[in-house]
Amino acid sequence: MSTLTIYNDDKSGKTETLRDVNLIAARLKSVGVQFEHWHADKSLAKDADQAAVLEAYKSSIERLNQHYGFKSVDVVSLLPDNPKKDEFRHKFLAEHTHADFEVRFFVDGSGLFYLHIKDKVYMVLCEKGDLISVPANTTHWFDMGAKPYFKCIRFFTTPEGWVGSFTGNDIATKFPSYDQHLAAVA
Repeated sequence: MSTLTIYNDDKSGKTETLRDVNLIAARLKSVGVQFEHWHADKSLAKDADQAAVLEAYKSSIERLNQHYGFKSVDVVSLLPDNPKKDEFRHKFLAEHTHADFEVRFFVDGSGLFYLHIKDKVYMVLCEKGDLISVPANTTHWFDMGAKPYFKCIRFFTTPEGWVGSFTGNDIATKFPSYDQHLAAVA
């Protein structure tokens, strides 16, 4: 189940936890973050390739492309048996920003976005069907867990794709990991 858990950025206490997708979307909208829940236009096999995934979500993808002018869209996935899973996980665990906004749609699996906005940390557990758009220059990090399992559609407005600018702040080490968060909300 998708969740939004909000902490003070000094981790002095959890201020709010939401589990309803509409409430999550409304709360995130109040800080400039887009959150939606999509359904496929067509049935999708578990092992669907990039072309099949993009076709299944064609109408939603076209709507976003028309609104934002994305230059490229692709599908990325990571499974627990990937030999580079620890390397990939580590890359995204440090707080960073992007000059462009970061848009991800979870076709399958899940991941935890941490958004550091003003004096709060918004922990957004995204699961199958969730779309999140992190605004440009928003400090954040991402945890996929020790046994990552996700398939995401990524949207880019620049040809360079994902380019992170790391802040050097160790704030990410002070908050529950993906695995700890899943255990707490179960």
